[in-house]
Amino acid sequence: DRFNATSYNAVTLVISTLQTIAGMWINAFIVCVLCIGWLKRKSFNSNEKILLHLGCSRFWDIFISCLYSSFSITYPWCFYVHPIPELFAAIQNFSNTSNVWVSASLCVFYCIKIANFRHTFFIYLKVKIDKIVPWLLLGSGLLSLVMAILAYNITGNAVLKKRNSTTTGSLWKLNVRMDEHFFAVLFLSGFMITTAFLAVVFSALLLLFSLWRHKRNMQTNSVKDLSMDAHIKAIKSILSFLFLYTINFTGLILSLIYATRNDNLVIFLILLFHYALPVFHSLILIFSNPKLEKALRRTLSCVKCKVC
Repeated sequence: DRFNATSYNAVTLVISTLQTIAGMWINAFIVCVLCIGWLKRKSFNSNEKILLHLGCSRFWDIFISCLYSSFSITYPWCFYVHPIPELFAAIQNFSNTSNVWVSASLCVFYCIKIANFRHTFFIYLKVKIDKIVPWLLLGSGLLSLVMAILAYNITGNAVLKKRNSTTTGSLWKLNVRMDEHFFAVLFLSGFMITTAFLAVVFSALLLLFSLWRHKRNMQTNSVKDLSMDAHIKAIKSILSFLFLYTINFTGLILSLIYATRNDNLVIFLILLFHYALPVFHSLILIFSNPKLEKALRRTLSCVKCKVC
């Protein structure tokens, strides 16, 4: 059993480290390219603002998750020393909530910007979307901050109660379970994740319907194949995003369910999806953005020349 546990910890650490390096590099690349573009133009468009926030939130979300996994394997006792568990709970909830809601904001932005509906309210949103984006990002930040404060307070209260019931020192028994104290955080996190997921699904379906209708009209009117290919590419990109977000949503819900259990296999699969999916979706964002794709190809060609 000790050998199996050691092997599991080693495999988990290696895979999470490799995925973390890839995820952090890709999202750091997105942030760097956008910042360099800002230094040249001194401005961001709405799409770049969302991508910048998404890259930053994913970078820190992956980094904090990897740090948490590494410490839980190598130094598990540190999570019983004040204020380490409170800080980890707060930072994880902030980065995770920010990641989820900025991703949802990106999908809503694409829906409003690209979809073509004649409803008055939708036309109003399309006209005002550039002014709405900063408020969406501000709302995501405030919501993430609220979740972080709640997680810190609830975790602190749970830790304090358990410490008083066991020992007066700063270190207490490792087998103490605090499942019941985290119900409020888990419930709120689940509610936030589900709300963001529904926003993504609704926006993606509206956008797919609009693009499919436009594609059908182009086929009827015998429009050039180049425009047809662009719309087909957009539909594939949206379907890929919806598929990845659905799997990510499932993984996040499972992580909430199994947060207080010791099922190593399920936790391993959850970590695998948690680290892998932001990598793939960030790659989709890069290859669907001509500016980012061009910068990536130029970077890879420079690396290849130096290696050769």
